[in-house]
Amino acid sequence: MSDLMEQNLPLYHIFNAVAESGNISHAAKDLYISQPAISKAITRLEENLDTRLFDRSSRGVTLTDEGRILYEQTNAAFMHLKRAEDTILHNNELGIGHIRIGVSTTLCRYVLLPYLKEFAEKYPHIRITISCQSTYQTLALLSSRKVDIGLIGQPSRLESYEFDSLGTIDDIFVATPSYLANLVKRFPEAKEKPFEFANIMLLDQENISRHHIDEYMRENELLTEQVMSGHILEVSNMDLLIEFAKTGLGIACVIKEFVKEDLAQGNLVEIKMKKTIRKREIGFSYLRDRTENEALNTFISVCHDIRNRCAKEARIEH
Repeated sequence: MSDLMEQNLPLYHIFNAVAESGNISHAAKDLYISQPAISKAITRLEENLDTRLFDRSSRGVTLTDEGRILYEQTNAAFMHLKRAEDTILHNNELGIGHIRIGVSTTLCRYVLLPYLKEFAEKYPHIRITISCQSTYQTLALLSSRKVDIGLIGQPSRLESYEFDSLGTIDDIFVATPSYLANLVKRFPEAKEKPFEFANIMLLDQENISRHHIDEYMRENELLTEQVMSGHILEVSNMDLLIEFAKTGLGIACVIKEFVKEDLAQGNLVEIKMKKTIRKREIGFSYLRDRTENEALNTFISVCHDIRNRCAKEARIEH
């Protein structure tokens, strides 16, 4: 905004009132300010713009050609502002708002969708934008306030974020039965040490899940030079990783909860590990000092209700 516009902004409202009434005294009554104050404001605006905006007479004031140009634009601007105010008030009446959610494609498909379905049924007027990103990218978007909330795997440090856990997930290694059988045919030693001979399929380095698995593999001496030198296939997202595993391309590290049906049907089998991979938490995260967003608060509240209801139902089943 220019310095001149900043000086003139409070004067345009007075100018518009005088232009519409054609009379300074009438404008003074409408605005509840004195006539001298009105005259002073108009004079100041004319000086700032270095032009005459009104022709004065005993019957009132009329716009000059320059005044009409200015009035057309200021009137349009005030009309836009009025429509914006009406829209905001209308949205408030209907409970309309906007929530921006950051989430990986996998968590969106397997975890977020049931929450979104119930929320949308209760609050159909709230607009939702989904940004599919990794946990690290989602945290960066949260930090820069480009998303309002993220569904993420819990990172090691969350100083400036709230984290509402939705529970834990299990990372497991899986493969097709035929892939394992053929691997042992080629390399009999693979029956005891499959990771030294198999193609290992993992998420790429940008994913928090990969860091968790790399740490596990290092601790359990699975990241040998042989494995690192060409047996690792990196995949960009979990859905692709699962599909590659089902195609029989190798041993993949996937989230157990997302392949339950394939395990039950025998399409995939779990590779039994000597040491169980530590469980990870997933949940919704948002800034502690977030700006007030009624739609976001409503979404968080609904998610809490769904989570508590599911936990209660799980306890009853057991």
